[in-house]
Amino acid sequence: MELLSIPFAIIVFAIVLAIKGITIVPQSSIYVVERLGKFHRELTGGFHIIIPIIDTVRNRLTIQEQIIDIDKQHVITRDNVVIAIDGIVFIKIADGKEATYNVVDVKVAISNLAMTTLRSEIGQLSLDESLSSREKLNAKLLTELDHAVVNWGVKVMRVEIADISVPKEIEMAMQAQLKAEREKRAIELTAQANKEAVIRDAEAQKQKVVLEAEAIERMADAKRYEQMVVADGQRKAIEMLNEAMQNNHKAAEFMLAKDRIAAFAGIANSDSQNKVVVPYEAMELAGSLAMLQELLTKKS
Repeated sequence: MELLSIPFAIIVFAIVLAIKGITIVPQSSIYVVERLGKFHRELTGGFHIIIPIIDTVRNRLTIQEQIIDIDKQHVITRDNVVIAIDGIVFIKIADGKEATYNVVDVKVAISNLAMTTLRSEIGQLSLDESLSSREKLNAKLLTELDHAVVNWGVKVMRVEIADISVPKEIEMAMQAQLKAEREKRAIELTAQANKEAVIRDAEAQKQKVVLEAEAIERMADAKRYEQMVVADGQRKAIEMLNEAMQNNHKAAEFMLAKDRIAAFAGIANSDSQNKVVVPYEAMELAGSLAMLQELLTKKS
């Protein structure tokens, strides 16, 4: 009976060893396996068989991104202002062997390194630069940390500065400075607007003077043209009168008779009671009418 129990025990022991040798690794994990205390291999996601007792799983690591909080700490800027700052570091395990054997606790190590690097970088910036250059500061920290942890089997994915706090008195001074800057800007904008208004008004006055001068010049040109047309008409009328007088010596007498008739017609139509008709002029008028009748008779 005892002889039968021994093989049974061996079989049970072998089954237990086989079961212990089966290792299933999740897709998002890496197992670091040691053989007799020395690194043997890494197990990625899936089904694996190891040799129990001889092989042991030394470390189980996740390959998902991990978040490391940088605790709030007080740092001094280049212009000797104490500010409180904290942040977040996103990392990912790239090499399980290095993350296991090159550093004791990768998260604690990266957290302390991030604090030291943050103090160093803030010490090179002024308060205004620290508050306004977060993107630049994040990029600088990312570069520095990624370069420092290259031997730890870790990849730093990104760094984010979460909050920057300044002392109350510094905050009040900054608000006063911003208020003064806004008031200064408002005064400058008002002065600039007044300057532009004066310039526009001067331009309008200038344009008005120019337009008035152009109008006067055009009116003078029109007047001159009118005088030229009138003078030309008078010249042509005189030329025609001279030509008529050369062809007919009674043309001048006709013109004079016409003017006299028009004058007497005006006197006759006047409402004035003081009318005097001189007989000599009446005789002349009769002579003029006779001459006019004679000319009209010849023309017909």
